[in-house]
Amino acid sequence: MKTEPAQRTSRFGKQDMGVICLSLLLAEVILILLSWILSAAGVEGVRSLLSGEGVRWFVGDFARMVASPWLVWLILMMIAVGAFLRSGLTSLWHEGRFRILSYRDRTAFRVALVLLVAYIAAILLLTVVPHAVLLSVSGSLFPSPFSRSVIPFIAFGITLVSIAYGMISGRMQSLSDILDALCYGIQKYAPLLVLYIFCIQLYQSLRFVFS
Repeated sequence: MKTEPAQRTSRFGKQDMGVICLSLLLAEVILILLSWILSAAGVEGVRSLLSGEGVRWFVGDFARMVASPWLVWLILMMIAVGAFLRSGLTSLWHEGRFRILSYRDRTAFRVALVLLVAYIAAILLLTVVPHAVLLSVSGSLFPSPFSRSVIPFIAFGITLVSIAYGMISGRMQSLSDILDALCYGIQKYAPLLVLYIFCIQLYQSLRFVFS
């Protein structure tokens, strides 16, 4: 009885995602036809996706278009969120307040907190101090190697703290449990990868047609 709402919500979520993906696919088809019509009409600055150039671009550059930093960031955040959910950290907050923790959970939380502080301190040492290695050549923070890696830094920090808490609290007792936690987010949010492919393809197609 209690699992029905969760199952219904999950089903509706996947259905909504399917509608979005179908809408993006239809938008891609419309763009292909529109680019052909506008190109045939001689509109300046429009390239047809049905021309030889368009077909070669679509087929030859598809893997390059999909393999963008956005894809890497998405996968890393999925891993981090999955590890966080499986670690048990979400159970610390219950019904609007922190629940009473067992001795093992308190120890795990303290260790995780120390790791988080140490991780933030390490990042600050690599970015804030003069001539830090993650600053740009001019010494600025934006843009810099750090600004290009903010998402990976966040994802790694969440994953590190989550795995540490899960191991010490006993929720992750083997390498298999850790691997399952790292894969959980990808399994749970796999539809986002499909959505990403449709989105990036439509975006790149728009850039090609109207560049």
